Amino acid sequence: MGEKSNKASQNAGQVVDGPTNPMVTPLLTDLYQFTMAYAYWKAGKHNERAVFDLYFRKNPFAGEFTVFAGLEECIKLIANFKLTEEEISFIHQSLPGSCEEGFLHYLREIDCSDVEVYAISEGTVVFPKVPLLRLEGPVAVVQLLETPVLNLVNFASLVATNAARHRLVAGKSKMLLEFGLRRAQGPDGAIGASKYCYIGGFDATSNAAAGRLFGIPLRGTHSHAFVSSFMGHDEILERTLCSSDGSSTCEDFVALVQSWLRKIQLLKSLGGTFGDTNQSELAAFISYALAFPNNFLALVDTYDVMRSGVPNFCAVALALDDLGYKAVGIRLDSGDLAYLSCEARKIFHIIEKEFGVPDFGKTAITASNDLNEETLDGLKKQGHEVDCFGIGTYLVTCYAQAALGCVFKLVEINNKPRIKLSEDVSKVSIPCKKRCYRLYGKEGYSLVDIMTGENEPCPKVGERILCRHPFSESTRAYVVPKRVEELLKCYWPGKSGKERQELPALKDIREYCIRQLEQMRPDHIRRLNPTPYKVSVSANLYDFIHFLWLNEAPVGELH
Repeated sequence: MGEKSNKASQNAGQVVDGPTNPMVTPLLTDLYQFTMAYAYWKAGKHNERAVFDLYFRKNPFAGEFTVFAGLEECIKLIANFKLTEEEISFIHQSLPGSCEEGFLHYLREIDCSDVEVYAISEGTVVFPKVPLLRLEGPVAVVQLLETPVLNLVNFASLVATNAARHRLVAGKSKMLLEFGLRRAQGPDGAIGASKYCYIGGFDATSNAAAGRLFGIPLRGTHSHAFVSSFMGHDEILERTLCSSDGSSTCEDFVALVQSWLRKIQLLKSLGGTFGDTNQSELAAFISYALAFPNNFLALVDTYDVMRSGVPNFCAVALALDDLGYKAVGIRLDSGDLAYLSCEARKIFHIIEKEFGVPDFGKTAITASNDLNEETLDGLKKQGHEVDCFGIGTYLVTCYAQAALGCVFKLVEINNKPRIKLSEDVSKVSIPCKKRCYRLYGKEGYSLVDIMTGENEPCPKVGERILCRHPFSESTRAYVVPKRVEELLKCYWPGKSGKERQELPALKDIREYCIRQLEQMRPDHIRRLNPTPYKVSVSANLYDFIHFLWLNEAPVGELH
């Protein structure tokens, strides 16, 4: 991904920047969208008013919730949807030779000025069957939007959900860092993962490009290569370090560190735990501390965590403390993370007590090494002292599930409801233009999402409403909501004259997502055996679905 040149569109007096990725253009679609557009145009149907719903059928990762993401990029695409002459020429070459010149003129004219987009707010916790986006407009134009919009929502929502699941397992108090750039599916997958993991509750990323593009906080220290590149203390040419307040200068920081290391080795309270440490590792730590005295965090498992990495870190951290600096902490990238973190914490507490260094026992411990949801859960059950987790491969690649499976279905054309039937009931679409509401109970948790016909009255607080399963006749319940929230808002008004919902800042979306998860009943979002969340339709919409179903399904004949 890179920044769009300076392309921007204006709607309702507001300028909308182009997509983050310059590859996101009207041409980022399947060929059959253009063949259908030509067929619509040829049949004179291209301007017929159509309504499409984008939704998914099943929650990912064997869970019972999903986080909706990707809306901002969809709006950027729609706001700047315009084919170039080069793109039209390519389409002409790609279509069958019977394509008429008039269609090419039509392609030159189309944009999304007559398209309306209604969507659930980005970062919302969402559920199967409920439309995430509803697009209304000329059928040929909206059809051309199908593939790119699905592309922009599918991975974004999947990785945001994966991030949220990791956050729920880790707990609120732990810092989560996204470290997936080198293992992600290409540059676009990496940039997208950094953005949507942040929405899902991660605190920072190692991805410098994502930090620049989206303002996501950056975190990172050094690798094993940095440690192993040092051979000894003689490589440290500049050994002076000013105190943090600038009042004094340590002329030989290396000697100061070595004096602290000897003190640690002689500590009776450590029972002679520490003998000789790896001096090339110590040289690397000293060099890094000299470069970043305010941000010293050491990777301690290059040689031996407890016999070398931790005591070497402590010696450098204590020398920094003498000069008024506070070391950040250590990172563990291999071994038994639960055991090693607990042992390191014990040593930090002993050093705080023995040398009177305030809060040394609270020195941060970061863990990485192919972590995933399951290993986080396992660490929690074992008991650990890790403050921060760096998670990469399993997070950004969504290793546990390849795709979310969003679909884009026609639900109305020319004010006439349409339904897609299937022998698999889960694939039957819910017809017509709908309004969607979330009903909350007295404890503040959401109870059920309900879809109604566009012209049905809105559910009211304190009034009983019948909520029906869209396809199961006997599954129904009355709900008396304590709060009612309408889910679909207008994010692109087209020519309707409606007020356009502003796109919030990324940080605000992240905070909203965290609040959303807090409003969910814990059993709906727990990792194992979660309770399915109820998605329903009104009694009127239920009757209409089944009327249309019977009307559209052909009647068989027995012989």
